[in-house]
Amino acid sequence: MSWQAYVDDHLMCEIDGMLLTAAAILGLDGSVWAQSATFPQGSGGVTIKKTNLALIIGIYDEPMTGGQCNMIVERLGDYLYDQGF
Repeated sequence: MSWQAYVDDHLMCEIDGMLLTAAAILGLDGSVWAQSATFPQGSGGVTIKKTNLALIIGIYDEPMTGGQCNMIVERLGDYLYDQGF
């Protein structure tokens, strides 16, 4: 099965009459393996940081860079992790 089929058949499927707005499968290196037609791909991106109890999510557009977004999200994520959150 192709990665696109996972998105099309398993993520963008109907459940209780409802559908996801968009979906994608990305590699850990940020490469897009498959995406729905409605998935917002542009010149920006996202950083996600997992703490003990939460996910911190930062979304950016250019001219901000991925590195700058990472610094902002990681700084708060590290702080919350150290505080036990």
